[in-house]
Amino acid sequence: MTAPVSPAETLRTTLAALLDGLPPKQAAQAVERLIANYRGATPTDAPILRDRADVAAYAAYRMPATFEAVHAALEALAGAVPGWTPADHTDIGGGTGAATWAVTATWAGERAVTVLDWSDPALALGREIAAANPALKDARWERARIGKDLTVPATDLVTVSYVLNELTPADRTALVDTAAASARTVVIVEAGTPAGYARVIEARDRLVAAGFRVAAPCPHSGACPIVPGEDWCHFSARVSRSSLHRRVKGGSLPYEDEKFSYVAATRLPAAPAPARVIRRPQIRKGQVLLDLCEPDEQLTRRTVTKRHGDLYKAARDAAWGDSWPPADRQDPPDGDGRTRPAGA
Repeated sequence: MTAPVSPAETLRTTLAALLDGLPPKQAAQAVERLIANYRGATPTDAPILRDRADVAAYAAYRMPATFEAVHAALEALAGAVPGWTPADHTDIGGGTGAATWAVTATWAGERAVTVLDWSDPALALGREIAAANPALKDARWERARIGKDLTVPATDLVTVSYVLNELTPADRTALVDTAAASARTVVIVEAGTPAGYARVIEARDRLVAAGFRVAAPCPHSGACPIVPGEDWCHFSARVSRSSLHRRVKGGSLPYEDEKFSYVAATRLPAAPAPARVIRRPQIRKGQVLLDLCEPDEQLTRRTVTKRHGDLYKAARDAAWGDSWPPADRQDPPDGDGRTRPAGA
């Protein structure tokens, strides 16, 4: 029996087909120009993706990375709220709908899906791409200005991915408040930069003030223990590179790592991670160093050695962003191999 094709693979195949007939040089130039625009100041009433060529090139370049980052955030959310499946999903500022694909990869089955964006070409292409995903066959693609005048009907899940950076501070605040008022669960993803992290923390604070509980990545809903300006919380998702990626970036590796910051907050009962690995684990001879965000609103560096038995094996397999300890492992007692604060 042939194994079912994953949403990630279906998305990659569909995006590759978009570039058929688009000269490689034109696609690369469009991506380079769009990247420059996204890194600059973008007025909220001027969509960056202007036509199909823009959208096709940028979707082929950016959708896989957005998909992997949002999927990682959603998997962490699903681990904190086991047994829950969103009945419906609204993707605000969703463009061509990468987050909708990530939701279908996290929770099987069909649900009502609405994508809101201000770019008609992005919405049109998103609808076209979604035809390859049966779970998105009835998705609604609606044009809307993303800002203070946005209205969102009551929904189970709202995603906002790589959108806050495009908005004015006032519109960012209004968008987060709108999401909080309309959804039971909100997931916000931004670039894994100091500025992206700052936007996520600002949104996190507003969601907590509105009565939400942080489900991921934090093991608590208290203040973030990271000192602003000294460090930032972010994670990494592995992305398979297309030929377009390699042309634009001049790289030869078949993959790249997408750095992202996120918060998943909910009004549902949730069991956040006991602690979260917030740096790439350092594997040394006979020991593993884990930098952790702990439930007591502290950062710690924990040393797991061979004398910890199975936990040491688990530490060697631990990845940046994982919950710690694994559910089936016994953590060392408090104070055993533990120091404060975690190093950068």
